[in-house]
Amino acid sequence: RFCLPLVLASLPTMATGEQITPALQDSWGDFWLFRFFVNAAGYASIVVPGFLLIQYFKRRNYLETGRGICFPVIKSCVFGSEVKSVHQEDGSLPPRAEPTESSTARQVFKLLFCAAGLQASYLTWGVLQERVMTRSYGATETDPGEKFTDSQFLVFMNRILAFTVAGLYCALTKQPRHGAPMYKYSFASLSNILSSWCQYEALKYISFPTQVLAKASKVIPVMMMGKLVSRKSYEYWEYLTAALISVGVSMFLLSSAPNRHVSTVTTFSGIVLLAGYIIFDSFTSNWQDALFTYKMSPVQMMFGVNVFSCLFTVGSLLEQGALLESVRFMARHSEFTAHAVLLSVCSACGQLFIFYTINQFGAAVFTIIMTLRQAFAILLSCLIYGHTVTVVGGLGVAVVFMALFLRVYARSRMKKRSKKLPPGESPVQKV
Repeated sequence: RFCLPLVLASLPTMATGEQITPALQDSWGDFWLFRFFVNAAGYASIVVPGFLLIQYFKRRNYLETGRGICFPVIKSCVFGSEVKSVHQEDGSLPPRAEPTESSTARQVFKLLFCAAGLQASYLTWGVLQERVMTRSYGATETDPGEKFTDSQFLVFMNRILAFTVAGLYCALTKQPRHGAPMYKYSFASLSNILSSWCQYEALKYISFPTQVLAKASKVIPVMMMGKLVSRKSYEYWEYLTAALISVGVSMFLLSSAPNRHVSTVTTFSGIVLLAGYIIFDSFTSNWQDALFTYKMSPVQMMFGVNVFSCLFTVGSLLEQGALLESVRFMARHSEFTAHAVLLSVCSACGQLFIFYTINQFGAAVFTIIMTLRQAFAILLSCLIYGHTVTVVGGLGVAVVFMALFLRVYARSRMKKRSKKLPPGESPVQKV
Protein backbone atom coordinates (compact mmCIF):
# COMPACT_ATOMS: atom_id res chain seq x y z
CA ARG A 1 0.00 0.00 0.00
CA PHE A 2 2.77 2.42 0.87
CA CYS A 3 5.32 1.17 -1.65
CA LEU A 4 3.29 2.03 -4.78
CA PRO A 5 3.12 5.81 -4.13
CA LEU A 6 6.82 5.87 -3.35
CA VAL A 7 7.67 4.05 -6.57
CA LEU A 8 5.44 6.35 -8.63
CA ALA A 9 6.96 9.42 -7.01
CA SER A 10 10.44 8.19 -7.75
CA LEU A 11 9.83 7.49 -11.44
CA PRO A 12 10.59 11.05 -12.65
CA THR A 13 13.75 11.06 -10.61
CA MET A 14 14.76 7.65 -11.96
CA ALA A 15 14.06 8.81 -15.49
CA THR A 16 16.39 11.79 -15.16
CA GLY A 17 18.82 10.07 -12.80
CA GLU A 18 21.68 10.28 -15.27
CA GLN A 19 21.60 14.07 -15.08
CA ILE A 20 20.86 14.48 -11.35
CA THR A 21 23.23 11.94 -9.82
CA PRO A 22 26.52 13.48 -11.06
CA ALA A 23 25.39 16.92 -9.94
CA LEU A 24 24.53 15.60 -6.48
CA GLN A 25 27.85 13.79 -6.31
CA ASP A 26 29.73 16.93 -7.31
CA SER A 27 27.90 19.06 -4.75
CA TRP A 28 28.59 16.56 -1.96
CA GLY A 29 32.16 16.06 -3.18
CA ASP A 30 32.83 19.78 -2.89
CA PHE A 31 31.87 19.75 0.78
CA TRP A 32 35.05 19.25 2.82
CA LEU A 33 33.26 17.70 5.82
CA PHE A 34 31.76 15.00 3.57
CA ARG A 35 35.19 14.21 2.13
CA PHE A 36 36.62 14.06 5.65
CA PHE A 37 34.07 11.44 6.77
CA VAL A 38 34.55 9.44 3.56
CA ASN A 39 38.30 9.35 4.16
CA ALA A 40 37.78 8.47 7.82
CA ALA A 41 35.49 5.60 6.80
CA GLY A 42 38.23 4.31 4.52
CA TYR A 43 40.76 4.41 7.34
CA ALA A 44 38.29 2.71 9.69
CA SER A 45 37.94 -0.19 7.23
CA ILE A 46 41.64 -0.89 7.83
CA VAL A 47 41.93 0.11 11.49
CA VAL A 48 38.96 -1.91 12.81
CA PRO A 49 40.03 -5.31 11.35
CA GLY A 50 43.60 -4.59 12.47
CA PHE A 51 42.41 -3.82 15.99
CA LEU A 52 40.39 -7.03 16.13
CA LEU A 53 43.38 -9.07 14.95
CA ILE A 54 45.65 -7.51 17.58
CA GLN A 55 43.13 -8.27 20.32
CA TYR A 56 42.79 -11.83 19.02
CA PHE A 57 46.54 -12.50 19.13
CA LYS A 58 46.86 -10.97 22.59
CA ARG A 59 43.99 -13.00 24.02
CA ARG A 60 45.40 -16.20 22.55
CA ASN A 61 48.76 -15.42 24.16
CA TYR A 62 50.30 -15.86 20.71
CA LEU A 63 53.74 -14.75 21.92
CA GLU A 64 54.12 -18.02 23.86
CA THR A 65 51.95 -20.41 21.86
CA GLY A 66 52.45 -19.20 18.29
CA ARG A 67 54.62 -21.05 15.78
CA GLY A 68 55.20 -21.11 12.04
CA ILE A 69 56.48 -18.88 9.27
CA CYS A 70 54.27 -15.93 10.24
CA PHE A 71 55.40 -15.90 13.88
CA PRO A 72 58.28 -13.34 13.47
CA VAL A 73 56.04 -10.96 11.50
CA ILE A 74 53.15 -11.17 13.96
CA LYS A 75 55.53 -10.85 16.92
CA SER A 76 57.09 -7.70 15.44
CA CYS A 77 53.75 -6.12 14.53
CA VAL A 78 51.78 -6.95 17.68
CA PHE A 79 54.25 -7.50 20.50
CA GLY A 80 57.66 -6.14 19.49
CA SER A 81 60.69 -6.63 21.74
CA GLU A 82 59.72 -4.36 24.60
CA VAL A 83 62.14 -5.71 27.24
CA LYS A 84 65.18 -5.57 24.98
CA SER A 85 64.28 -2.17 23.52
CA VAL A 86 63.85 -0.49 26.89
CA HIS A 87 66.81 -1.96 28.75
CA GLN A 88 69.34 -2.54 26.00
CA GLU A 89 71.47 0.58 25.73
CA ASP A 90 74.37 -0.66 23.62
CA GLY A 91 72.40 -0.66 20.38
CA SER A 92 70.81 2.72 20.83
CA LEU A 93 72.16 5.73 19.01
CA PRO A 94 72.71 8.99 20.86
CA PRO A 95 70.07 11.56 19.91
CA ARG A 96 72.67 14.21 19.36
CA ALA A 97 76.27 13.80 18.23
CA GLU A 98 78.49 16.33 19.91
CA PRO A 99 81.09 17.76 17.51
CA THR A 100 84.62 16.49 18.09
CA GLU A 101 87.79 18.08 16.70
CA SER A 102 85.58 20.07 14.36
CA SER A 103 86.92 23.45 13.34
CA THR A 104 84.82 26.60 13.46
CA ALA A 105 84.85 26.85 9.67
CA ARG A 106 83.51 23.31 9.34
CA GLN A 107 80.75 23.99 11.84
CA VAL A 108 79.80 27.18 10.02
CA PHE A 109 79.70 25.24 6.75
CA LYS A 110 77.46 22.58 8.32
CA LEU A 111 75.15 25.25 9.70
CA LEU A 112 74.89 26.97 6.32
CA PHE A 113 74.28 23.61 4.67
CA CYS A 114 71.45 22.77 7.10
CA ALA A 115 69.91 26.24 6.82
CA ALA A 116 70.07 26.21 3.01
CA GLY A 117 68.65 22.69 2.82
CA LEU A 118 65.74 23.46 5.13
CA GLN A 119 64.95 26.77 3.45
CA ALA A 120 65.14 25.34 -0.08
CA SER A 121 63.08 22.26 0.77
CA TYR A 122 60.27 23.93 2.68
CA LEU A 123 60.07 27.19 0.74
CA THR A 124 59.74 25.22 -2.50
CA TRP A 125 57.25 22.92 -0.79
CA GLY A 126 55.14 25.88 0.36
CA VAL A 127 55.09 27.55 -3.06
CA LEU A 128 54.15 24.29 -4.79
CA GLN A 129 51.52 23.50 -2.19
CA GLU A 130 49.74 26.77 -2.87
CA ARG A 131 50.13 26.35 -6.64
CA VAL A 132 48.61 22.86 -6.66
CA MET A 133 45.66 23.64 -4.38
CA THR A 134 44.65 27.11 -5.60
CA ARG A 135 45.43 27.29 -9.33
CA SER A 136 44.02 25.56 -12.42
CA TYR A 137 45.87 23.30 -14.84
CA GLY A 138 45.45 23.36 -18.60
CA ALA A 139 43.93 26.84 -18.67
CA THR A 140 43.79 28.63 -22.03
CA GLU A 141 42.08 31.74 -23.38
CA THR A 142 38.91 29.76 -24.08
CA ASP A 143 39.18 27.02 -21.44
CA PRO A 144 39.40 27.87 -17.71
CA GLY A 145 41.14 24.56 -17.04
CA GLU A 146 40.53 22.30 -14.06
CA LYS A 147 41.72 22.26 -10.48
CA PHE A 148 43.08 19.28 -8.61
CA THR A 149 40.89 18.74 -5.55
CA ASP A 150 41.94 15.43 -3.97
CA SER A 151 44.17 16.38 -1.04
CA GLN A 152 44.46 12.75 0.07
CA PHE A 153 46.31 11.80 -3.13
CA LEU A 154 48.91 14.50 -2.43
CA VAL A 155 49.33 13.12 1.09
CA PHE A 156 49.83 9.65 -0.43
CA MET A 157 52.45 10.96 -2.86
CA ASN A 158 54.38 12.63 -0.03
CA ARG A 159 54.25 9.55 2.19
CA ILE A 160 55.23 6.98 -0.44
CA LEU A 161 58.43 8.87 -1.24
CA ALA A 162 59.22 9.52 2.43
CA PHE A 163 58.71 5.79 3.10
CA THR A 164 61.13 4.91 0.29
CA VAL A 165 63.79 7.40 1.41
CA ALA A 166 63.58 6.33 5.07
CA GLY A 167 63.69 2.65 4.11
CA LEU A 168 66.83 3.11 2.01
CA TYR A 169 68.46 5.17 4.78
CA CYS A 170 67.73 2.48 7.39
CA ALA A 171 69.03 -0.25 5.06
CA LEU A 172 72.29 1.55 4.26
CA THR A 173 73.17 2.90 7.72
CA LYS A 174 73.48 1.35 11.18
CA GLN A 175 70.34 1.77 13.25
CA PRO A 176 69.35 0.76 16.82
CA ARG A 177 67.72 -2.61 17.28
CA HIS A 178 64.02 -2.05 16.77
CA GLY A 179 61.78 -2.97 19.70
CA ALA A 180 58.48 -1.10 19.40
CA PRO A 181 55.36 -3.01 18.28
CA MET A 182 54.71 -1.89 14.74
CA TYR A 183 51.01 -1.25 15.30
CA LYS A 184 51.84 1.63 17.66
CA TYR A 185 53.06 3.66 14.69
CA SER A 186 49.54 3.58 13.26
CA PHE A 187 48.24 6.10 15.82
CA ALA A 188 50.81 8.74 14.87
CA SER A 189 50.35 7.84 11.21
CA LEU A 190 46.58 8.33 11.31
CA SER A 191 46.81 11.72 13.02
CA ASN A 192 49.66 12.72 10.69
CA ILE A 193 47.75 12.07 7.47
CA LEU A 194 44.65 13.78 8.89
CA SER A 195 46.68 16.86 9.85
CA SER A 196 48.29 16.95 6.39
CA TRP A 197 44.87 16.57 4.74
CA CYS A 198 43.49 19.47 6.81
CA GLN A 199 46.51 21.54 5.85
CA TYR A 200 45.96 20.99 2.12
CA GLU A 201 42.20 21.47 2.33
CA ALA A 202 42.54 24.71 4.31
CA LEU A 203 44.24 26.36 1.33
CA LYS A 204 40.95 26.13 -0.56
CA TYR A 205 39.37 28.54 1.95
CA ILE A 206 42.15 30.73 3.37
CA SER A 207 45.32 32.32 2.09
CA PHE A 208 48.75 30.77 2.57
CA PRO A 209 50.03 33.64 4.79
CA THR A 210 47.03 33.13 7.09
CA GLN A 211 47.81 29.42 7.29
CA VAL A 212 51.46 30.09 8.18
CA LEU A 213 50.48 32.49 10.96
CA ALA A 214 47.94 30.00 12.29
CA LYS A 215 50.69 27.36 12.51
CA ALA A 216 52.88 29.81 14.40
CA SER A 217 50.07 30.51 16.86
CA LYS A 218 49.47 26.88 17.79
CA VAL A 219 51.57 27.56 20.90
CA ILE A 220 48.45 29.14 22.44
CA PRO A 221 46.09 26.10 22.31
CA VAL A 222 48.95 23.83 23.41
CA MET A 223 49.48 25.99 26.53
CA MET A 224 45.75 26.14 27.21
CA MET A 225 45.44 22.37 26.93
CA GLY A 226 48.44 21.86 29.20
CA LYS A 227 46.97 24.23 31.80
CA LEU A 228 43.50 22.69 31.78
CA VAL A 229 44.31 19.00 31.34
CA SER A 230 47.79 18.48 32.77
CA ARG A 231 47.78 21.35 35.30
CA LYS A 232 51.09 22.57 33.94
CA SER A 233 52.65 25.83 35.09
CA TYR A 234 54.37 28.20 32.67
CA GLU A 235 56.95 30.94 33.01
CA TYR A 236 55.97 34.60 32.67
CA TRP A 237 57.77 34.90 29.32
CA GLU A 238 55.65 32.06 27.91
CA TYR A 239 52.45 33.93 28.74
CA LEU A 240 53.95 37.15 27.33
CA THR A 241 54.95 35.58 24.01
CA ALA A 242 51.60 33.78 23.70
CA ALA A 243 49.80 37.09 24.21
CA LEU A 244 52.03 38.79 21.62
CA ILE A 245 51.34 36.02 19.11
CA SER A 246 47.58 36.31 19.60
CA VAL A 247 47.78 40.12 19.20
CA GLY A 248 49.85 39.80 16.01
CA VAL A 249 47.55 37.21 14.45
CA SER A 250 44.50 39.31 15.33
CA MET A 251 46.06 42.38 13.71
CA PHE A 252 46.76 40.43 10.53
CA LEU A 253 43.29 38.85 10.31
CA LEU A 254 41.40 42.06 11.09
CA SER A 255 43.42 44.05 8.58
CA SER A 256 42.67 41.44 5.89
CA ALA A 257 38.91 41.33 6.57
CA PRO A 258 37.91 44.37 4.50
CA ASN A 259 39.72 43.00 1.46
CA ARG A 260 37.29 40.96 -0.65
CA HIS A 261 39.99 39.19 -2.63
CA VAL A 262 39.19 35.47 -2.59
CA SER A 263 42.66 34.36 -1.49
CA THR A 264 42.71 36.54 1.62
CA VAL A 265 39.23 35.91 3.03
CA THR A 266 39.33 33.64 6.07
CA THR A 267 36.18 31.53 6.11
CA PHE A 268 34.68 29.46 8.83
CA SER A 269 35.64 26.27 6.98
CA GLY A 270 39.24 27.39 6.82
CA ILE A 271 39.30 28.12 10.55
CA VAL A 272 37.82 24.69 11.36
CA LEU A 273 40.33 22.95 9.10
CA LEU A 274 43.22 24.85 10.68
CA ALA A 275 41.94 23.86 14.13
CA GLY A 276 41.83 20.25 12.94
CA TYR A 277 45.39 20.54 11.67
CA ILE A 278 46.63 21.91 15.01
CA ILE A 279 44.80 19.23 17.04
CA PHE A 280 45.98 16.29 14.92
CA ASP A 281 49.52 17.64 14.65
CA SER A 282 49.76 18.12 18.41
CA PHE A 283 48.68 14.52 18.97
CA THR A 284 51.25 13.29 16.42
CA SER A 285 54.19 15.00 18.14
CA ASN A 286 53.13 13.84 21.60
CA TRP A 287 52.61 10.23 20.51
CA GLN A 288 55.96 10.17 18.69
CA ASP A 289 57.63 11.58 21.79
CA ALA A 290 56.20 8.65 23.79
CA LEU A 291 57.40 6.14 21.18
CA PHE A 292 60.99 7.39 21.46
CA THR A 293 61.19 5.55 24.82
CA TYR A 294 61.86 2.45 22.70
CA LYS A 295 65.32 3.83 21.85
CA MET A 296 64.66 4.16 18.13
CA SER A 297 66.27 6.63 15.75
CA PRO A 298 64.30 9.45 14.09
CA VAL A 299 64.65 7.78 10.69
CA GLN A 300 63.16 4.56 12.08
CA MET A 301 60.28 6.65 13.35
CA MET A 302 59.91 8.22 9.91
CA PHE A 303 59.89 4.77 8.28
CA GLY A 304 57.37 3.24 10.70
CA VAL A 305 54.90 6.13 10.50
CA ASN A 306 55.07 6.32 6.71
CA VAL A 307 54.47 2.56 6.33
CA PHE A 308 51.03 2.94 7.86
CA SER A 309 50.45 6.29 6.13
CA CYS A 310 50.91 4.62 2.74
CA LEU A 311 48.64 1.74 3.78
CA PHE A 312 45.85 4.02 5.02
CA THR A 313 45.90 6.47 2.10
CA VAL A 314 46.19 3.94 -0.71
CA GLY A 315 43.45 1.80 0.87
CA SER A 316 41.11 4.78 1.17
CA LEU A 317 41.89 5.97 -2.36
CA LEU A 318 41.20 2.53 -3.84
CA GLU A 319 37.93 2.19 -1.94
CA GLN A 320 36.74 5.57 -3.23
CA GLY A 321 38.01 4.96 -6.77
CA ALA A 322 39.97 8.20 -6.48
CA LEU A 323 43.40 6.73 -7.18
CA LEU A 324 42.67 6.12 -10.86
CA GLU A 325 41.05 9.55 -11.20
CA SER A 326 44.17 11.21 -9.81
CA VAL A 327 46.40 9.17 -12.10
CA ARG A 328 44.26 10.23 -15.07
CA PHE A 329 44.60 13.85 -13.97
CA MET A 330 48.39 13.39 -13.90
CA ALA A 331 48.25 11.92 -17.42
CA ARG A 332 46.22 14.90 -18.67
CA HIS A 333 48.47 17.52 -17.07
CA SER A 334 52.20 16.85 -17.12
CA GLU A 335 52.78 20.11 -15.23
CA PHE A 336 50.78 18.76 -12.29
CA THR A 337 52.84 15.55 -12.38
CA ALA A 338 56.06 17.53 -12.09
CA HIS A 339 54.64 19.62 -9.25
CA ALA A 340 53.36 16.57 -7.31
CA VAL A 341 56.68 14.74 -7.65
CA LEU A 342 58.70 17.80 -6.65
CA LEU A 343 56.34 18.39 -3.73
CA SER A 344 57.04 14.86 -2.49
CA VAL A 345 60.80 15.22 -2.97
CA CYS A 346 60.86 18.46 -0.98
CA SER A 347 58.80 16.89 1.81
CA ALA A 348 61.07 13.84 2.12
CA CYS A 349 64.31 15.82 1.89
CA GLY A 350 62.97 18.34 4.40
CA GLN A 351 62.38 15.60 6.97
CA LEU A 352 65.95 14.35 6.58
CA PHE A 353 67.30 17.89 6.99
CA ILE A 354 65.21 18.25 10.16
CA PHE A 355 66.79 15.15 11.71
CA TYR A 356 70.32 16.15 10.66
CA THR A 357 69.99 19.73 11.90
CA ILE A 358 68.64 18.75 15.32
CA ASN A 359 71.30 16.06 15.60
CA GLN A 360 74.13 18.50 14.84
CA PHE A 361 73.01 21.78 16.42
CA GLY A 362 70.03 21.07 18.68
CA ALA A 363 66.41 22.13 18.71
CA ALA A 364 67.02 25.84 19.38
CA VAL A 365 68.99 26.43 16.17
CA PHE A 366 66.48 24.37 14.23
CA THR A 367 63.59 26.45 15.61
CA ILE A 368 65.30 29.70 14.56
CA ILE A 369 65.86 28.40 11.02
CA MET A 370 62.26 27.25 10.68
CA THR A 371 60.91 30.51 12.09
CA LEU A 372 62.88 32.40 9.44
CA ARG A 373 61.49 29.98 6.87
CA GLN A 374 57.93 30.90 7.87
CA ALA A 375 58.68 34.59 7.39
CA PHE A 376 60.26 33.96 3.99
CA ALA A 377 57.31 31.74 3.01
CA ILE A 378 54.84 34.57 3.66
CA LEU A 379 57.00 36.98 1.67
CA LEU A 380 57.33 34.56 -1.27
CA SER A 381 53.61 33.83 -1.29
CA CYS A 382 52.78 37.53 -1.40
CA LEU A 383 55.27 38.15 -4.22
CA ILE A 384 54.36 35.15 -6.39
CA TYR A 385 50.61 34.88 -5.87
CA GLY A 386 49.78 38.54 -5.27
CA HIS A 387 48.46 38.43 -1.70
CA THR A 388 47.96 41.94 -0.37
CA VAL A 389 49.08 42.75 3.17
CA THR A 390 48.21 46.11 4.71
CA VAL A 391 50.51 48.09 6.98
CA VAL A 392 48.62 46.87 10.06
CA GLY A 393 48.79 43.31 8.77
CA GLY A 394 52.54 43.64 8.21
CA LEU A 395 52.97 44.92 11.77
CA GLY A 396 50.96 41.92 12.99
CA VAL A 397 53.28 39.53 11.13
CA ALA A 398 56.29 41.32 12.64
CA VAL A 399 54.82 41.01 16.16
CA VAL A 400 54.23 37.27 15.68
CA PHE A 401 57.79 36.56 14.58
CA MET A 402 59.26 38.84 17.23
CA ALA A 403 57.37 36.78 19.82
CA LEU A 404 58.62 33.53 18.30
CA PHE A 405 62.24 34.67 18.43
CA LEU A 406 61.70 35.86 21.99
CA ARG A 407 60.47 32.37 22.91
CA VAL A 408 63.55 30.77 21.38
CA TYR A 409 65.88 33.19 23.19
CA ALA A 410 64.16 32.76 26.57
CA ARG A 411 64.08 28.99 26.22
CA SER A 412 67.79 28.82 25.39
CA ARG A 413 68.59 30.99 28.41
CA MET A 414 66.54 28.69 30.63
CA LYS A 415 68.36 25.65 29.28
CA LYS A 416 71.76 27.21 29.88
CA ARG A 417 70.73 28.05 33.43
CA SER A 418 69.50 24.50 34.05
CA LYS A 419 72.78 23.11 32.72
CA LYS A 420 74.75 25.08 35.28
CA LEU A 421 72.69 23.77 38.22
CA PRO A 422 73.74 20.06 38.10
CA PRO A 423 77.54 20.38 37.85
CA GLY A 424 78.39 16.87 36.72
CA GLU A 425 75.60 16.11 34.30
CA SER A 426 74.76 17.15 30.77
CA PRO A 427 71.11 16.90 29.79
CA VAL A 428 70.24 14.74 26.81
CA GLN A 429 68.69 16.64 23.91
CA LYS A 430 65.39 14.99 22.98
CA VAL A 431 64.55 14.98 19.29
